[in-house]
Amino acid sequence: VMAALFGGALSLLPQVGGQGALEFSLSWAPQLGLSFSLYLDGLALLFVLVVTGMGAAIFAYGGYYFEDAQTSGRFFQLMLAFASSMLALVLAGNVISLFVAWELTSILSFLLISFKGKDSEARSGALQALVITGLGGLALLAGLLMLGAAAGSMEISQILAGADLRQHPWYAAIAVLLMLGAFTKSAQFPFHFWLP
Repeated sequence: VMAALFGGALSLLPQVGGQGALEFSLSWAPQLGLSFSLYLDGLALLFVLVVTGMGAAIFAYGGYYFEDAQTSGRFFQLMLAFASSMLALVLAGNVISLFVAWELTSILSFLLISFKGKDSEARSGALQALVITGLGGLALLAGLLMLGAAAGSMEISQILAGADLRQHPWYAAIAVLLMLGAFTKSAQFPFHFWLP
């Protein structure tokens, strides 16, 4: 599945290179101005290729790593869900779907870290990761909602095409909140302690 998605993503390279971005949108809650949308530009395509390419390698290696079918089946289900949420994250067309996918990766990280649930260290590490990334996720949500309000749209394409927000009075707060979310999720200093 990951290798096929990698090939499919590669086939979109000429379109993204020619048009700049591909968009798909389906009205979700029109009274709130929300839609389910996908946005694929050069950066998103790069990360789609990273997720699917690395995913294919991890799935191939995982096939040799596990000895019993029940354990490997559970692992592959979680990994496929995790890879899917990462793809949803990098393809998100609006800030709400971006946040939902972001939090799905946190929940699935928790499940993957605590994969060997009988091990108290695995449970403890998973809980620590969930708390740190969950708190960072709340900061991210606040930053994304402020960003959408400041830009006048929750759609990422409209935020990118809109006015320069650097002069907006919320700019510093938005930047700090978004960085807190990113730093906690990617285990950057000083939030790196949950990763080991």
